[in-house]
Amino acid sequence: MTGFTVQVFSNEYLPPGGTDVHAVVTVTADGTIPTGTGAAVEAIEVLVLDSSGSMQADGRIHEARRALAAAVNQIRDGVWFSVVAGTEEARLVYPSPHAVGYYSGAVRAGAETRAQALAAIREVQANGGTAMSTWLAAAAGIMSGFPTNGIRHVLFVTDGKNESEPPEALQEALQRYRGLFQVDCRGVGANWSVEELRRIAQSFLGTVDIIPEPHEMAEEFAAIMNAAMSKGVASVQLRVWMPQHAELLFVKQVAPAIDDLSARAEPGPNALTRDFPTGSWGAEERDYHVAVRVRAAEVGEEMLAARISLVIDGNPVSQGMVKATWSHDEQLTTRINAEVAHYTGQHELAEAIAEGLAARQAGDEATATTKLGRAVQLASQAGNDATTKLLAQVVEIENAEAGTIRLKRDPAPLDVMALDTRSTKTTRVRPAGGGPAGSAVASSGGGDL
Repeated sequence: MTGFTVQVFSNEYLPPGGTDVHAVVTVTADGTIPTGTGAAVEAIEVLVLDSSGSMQADGRIHEARRALAAAVNQIRDGVWFSVVAGTEEARLVYPSPHAVGYYSGAVRAGAETRAQALAAIREVQANGGTAMSTWLAAAAGIMSGFPTNGIRHVLFVTDGKNESEPPEALQEALQRYRGLFQVDCRGVGANWSVEELRRIAQSFLGTVDIIPEPHEMAEEFAAIMNAAMSKGVASVQLRVWMPQHAELLFVKQVAPAIDDLSARAEPGPNALTRDFPTGSWGAEERDYHVAVRVRAAEVGEEMLAARISLVIDGNPVSQGMVKATWSHDEQLTTRINAEVAHYTGQHELAEAIAEGLAARQAGDEATATTKLGRAVQLASQAGNDATTKLLAQVVEIENAEAGTIRLKRDPAPLDVMALDTRSTKTTRVRPAGGGPAGSAVASSGGGDL
């Protein structure tokens, strides 16, 4: 039994001359590893902690040591792991080159190695600057030689900005190491750059979030590591097949967070397919928005506009179809699919927050009020209570449905950072059933996928 299913939700009906087809693709993994896929049995974790001088403030280094210990205790037996302290350079905290089972900077987790790691973590001190490219280089070096079909994960934590190297050094590292591992980024406090950590997370198919207070690190580290331990498949591709002369407009992950995958397209097995990496999977659901432009056909004609497949080690394990049918019936062609509409609104919400916060930072209060007011309205319409609460920390909401707000004079920096960081998190929409929403689920198949 396959561990993945694919459902496609769209309005397949296009008006005469219509060309653009939008679909939301829901991928569900039940946590079992599909048979015959060569799925990974090995995993490696690299814990990268900012140990620069700024970590001395507010007892952060003490809390960071406690949090690293909590993360190590969540690593299951047999998983390779290492701990790195980052300043202007990266230093391997554990293991030492003389540790039993040492391999390329990592050892297998077990009672003895966990105890050794905890002892080494207690000695970590805070001093020096911040050069994040060296931290990523260290993770890449540790993982060199690790099986390519293994689960490779990095926890990357900082409380500051990348100020000890030129900006291009980090960008070069993102390009050099992209695809080698996944990175979950966390920023502690309010003095780090959301844009910087978001670039790292998106480059490595990971997540970014804020840890407002140092004492919250331990719980967050443990949760991240627990989630990482639940992954059962190392690498899954979303494969999109299109007919000849069709154009792929975009592929975006839209839940649990927005992430545009379009620029990550890789050649598929033939000229009509493109593969998009989605990283490792456990038992979870994710939604993707796929938009395709096809050639207009005659009224009454039907076309397969796209075929969406999940691929593991080159083998399709599930697929769904995106259809297009041309019609004169305006009741059909003007109907907006609920799933597509929902995530289109969620994307607009994220953009409104980003533009509103940028305008606020630039002192353009009129634009900030307009954009953040629209964000409040969209969050209210989508039932996105979490985002509404974040917005309410930065603006005074007078009428959520109308988007009427006033900017707060001096919102807490942590509240602004939290809104910025979490602006791309989305609420999921459930299929309503019936209507124009279609679904297709299949087991692995060959053919021209």
